[in-house]
Amino acid sequence: MCTLGPENNYHCQAFSKIVAMNSVMLNSQRQPFSIKLWPPSQNTRLMLVERMTNNLTSESIFTQKYGCLTKEDAEENAKRIEDVAFSTADTHYEREPDGDGGSAIQLYAKECSKLMLEVLKSGAATKDSRKGLTSEKEAASQETFFDISKGQRAFIEAEEAEDILRPLKEPGNCYTKICFSNRSFGLGAAHVAEPILASLKSQLKEVDLSDFIAGRPEAEALEVMNIFSAALEGSILKSLNLSNNALGEKGVRAFEALFKSQSLLEELYLMNDGISEEAARAVCELLPSTEKLKVLQFHNNMTGDEGALSISEVVKHSPLLENFRCSSTRIASDGGIALSEALETCTHLKTLDLRDNMFGLEAGIGLSKALSKHADLTEVYLSYLNLEDEGAIAIAKALKESAPALQVFEMAGNDITAEAAPSIAACIGVKQHLTKLNLAENELKDEGAIQIAKALEEGHMELKEVDMSSNFIRRAGARIFAQIVVQKQGFKNLNINGNIISEDGIDELKEIFKNFPEMLGSLEDNDPEGNLEEESGEDDANDDELESRMKNLEVNREE
Repeated sequence: MCTLGPENNYHCQAFSKIVAMNSVMLNSQRQPFSIKLWPPSQNTRLMLVERMTNNLTSESIFTQKYGCLTKEDAEENAKRIEDVAFSTADTHYEREPDGDGGSAIQLYAKECSKLMLEVLKSGAATKDSRKGLTSEKEAASQETFFDISKGQRAFIEAEEAEDILRPLKEPGNCYTKICFSNRSFGLGAAHVAEPILASLKSQLKEVDLSDFIAGRPEAEALEVMNIFSAALEGSILKSLNLSNNALGEKGVRAFEALFKSQSLLEELYLMNDGISEEAARAVCELLPSTEKLKVLQFHNNMTGDEGALSISEVVKHSPLLENFRCSSTRIASDGGIALSEALETCTHLKTLDLRDNMFGLEAGIGLSKALSKHADLTEVYLSYLNLEDEGAIAIAKALKESAPALQVFEMAGNDITAEAAPSIAACIGVKQHLTKLNLAENELKDEGAIQIAKALEEGHMELKEVDMSSNFIRRAGARIFAQIVVQKQGFKNLNINGNIISEDGIDELKEIFKNFPEMLGSLEDNDPEGNLEEESGEDDANDDELESRMKNLEVNREE
């Protein structure tokens, strides 16, 4: 939609109709059942130049206000305007080649209208104004990010690769970041990409080859990876993403040439890649240096304890690491201890995600020692690590003394009981920047829940989410949490589903949140009968007694 006033809206719509009609006619002559609106024919482009020339020389509300151009100046400016508008729209179309070109036509027409008005306002194009139009055209050709990942996930073969990758062959292009994700390259397409990537490797800084061989036979996939690796060898990359490729050791070694030439990497992503013990060892062996590494992500692999030893070596030699993700990697106690020791060297760490491993108590205590050295931590994800009370207490005490800007703290599914609640409460009580707290799927019950809720009572005005689901919480614990979080401006969601809150307790919660019902999460899985405890009538009495006994509880923040 053009926004240049009624006259230019009219021009914009007229241009669009001309382009669309001519494009449809042209394409319908070639392909009766396929309508492609972009690019416009040369005849259409000449018609637009002629129409703009007439508009720049004819009487209208704009020429009355700003003056007409001579026919010679109008023709020169119209040609230049059309050229710039076409370049801008063509660049836009390259980003969405699967469309019919309708949005490119709208942009083409809009740019023509906008530039016409600019020319009228400034009078006949002087050298300075011509230079301005030229620089707009240059800006359109100076894109830095080339991305083919949009649209449906699909195979790509040689012919399509020639077409899609054409912008990368343009002389003087400025692409520094490429994303080939979501398209599965066969050998033909890889051979098309090979010389293009080789010609760009001196300027590329970020390469995303995630999910780019899906569905290919192993032999073909490995050869494709070898081709890409050789083409990019010697590039000086800041970021490399090879996730979602089921690499395994063979795949990692297929990228040997590329890995070995990278000594300045700042980001490396190897998620969901089948990184086994052998593959992890290969990564450690092939990377020449990780001294500049800031982001390292190994999520969802089958690394195990032995593989964790190799990853630990990478971590140990990454002193600038800020974001480390090693979740769902089948790491148990020995691997967890090795990783924890390695993390002690990463004093710049901001985000740590170790969720869904089998660390256990000993690795949890080892991790607490590392956490005490991480003053910059803002996000900590430690759910499902089998920490139990002792591990959770050690970690809570370590974090209490470090990480003053902590925003996200997750420790769900760790068999934590009320015994650990005082230490957890003392920790979160001093974390005034906390936005999300997740202690779901533990056994905190009312006694632990009330202590943790009271820790959030003072301040904590940035708090947005609290998850205390599946903790055997009854009416008293749920009520305290509700009363505290409902007063936090900007708070979004309290999840206390999957607990044993009585029917009366549910009604009470709904009353507390009556003005902000969206803050209270679903209670669909709550068990009001409290099958694991006494009868519900006695429950409420016990709840009231517990709340009364603990209502004056003060969290010991100096513990």
